[in-house]
Amino acid sequence: MAKTEKPATGKAPAAKTPTAKAPAGTTPAGTTAASKTSSGDPAAAEPTGKASGGIGKIGLFIVAAVAATAVAGGIFYLRGGLAHGDDGTGPKTDPDIAELMAPGPTQDIFLGKTDAPNTIVEYASMTCPHCAQFHNTVLPLVKAKYIDTGQARLVLREFPLDGLALAAIMLARCAGPDRYYPMVGGLFETQHVWAVPGTDGREKLLLIAKQAGFSKESFDKCIDDQTLRDNIVAETKRAHDKFGVDSTPTFFVNGKRLTGEHELKDFDAALGGKPDEGASKPAGGASPAEGSASPPEGGASPPAGTPGQ
Repeated sequence: MAKTEKPATGKAPAAKTPTAKAPAGTTPAGTTAASKTSSGDPAAAEPTGKASGGIGKIGLFIVAAVAATAVAGGIFYLRGGLAHGDDGTGPKTDPDIAELMAPGPTQDIFLGKTDAPNTIVEYASMTCPHCAQFHNTVLPLVKAKYIDTGQARLVLREFPLDGLALAAIMLARCAGPDRYYPMVGGLFETQHVWAVPGTDGREKLLLIAKQAGFSKESFDKCIDDQTLRDNIVAETKRAHDKFGVDSTPTFFVNGKRLTGEHELKDFDAALGGKPDEGASKPAGGASPAEGSASPPEGGASPPAGTPGQ
């Protein structure tokens, strides 16, 4: 059963790393397969007991703290100590589709054809293990059935739950629109390697980024880009305030909030497709992004307005 990652109250215990096997041949050189368990700290904490059900009144505090902790002096997790009055138990309404798809602080980068009749919006955090599980095991199925066939397009929007997640998605942005989804896919596949608390996370993230063509200088320029950071933080606040996003991953299919376990059958139900018998794992080397899901070789070309190498 797929789960969602929410900011937890109190000290967060260790979490399980996704055990689903990543598509063959897509793990960057120098890292282990995504199906193996990391010997270090977990990518993100999975709280036991009742977690806080939503960001609620402290939404502004969280996004401001995420931005503040992503500075060059150190990137660390924002886990624990977050108390608020909104327990997230109330019903959530679907957002207005026009408002949901209106241009936001960050430019939408779509996976699939721009004229596809259906749109899937995903809010995700790069250190969220449930987001990694979706991208590594479910998205390849959704991509093969709906995105590659022109029936749907997907847009990933940033909802970082900690400073390291913010840095990782900034790198994907700096890689450029054509390399955005391959970079995202590679980071999710290697999440167990780099998504660890403390400054070690930044150093390991740098090693992954170098395999995508970043230098130490371009890496630092990217994650120190104040404008890009502010836009992502604003996107996170917009998602919470306007669309009721309080956990990751959160999906909207044609403006309707997706319910269920975030498996292929749930997207079948939302998109009106026929369920595939026994479809629970990606077939062969299916990849969640165009081409290889691993960070591309060669130079990463930052988009206009972001620091280059």
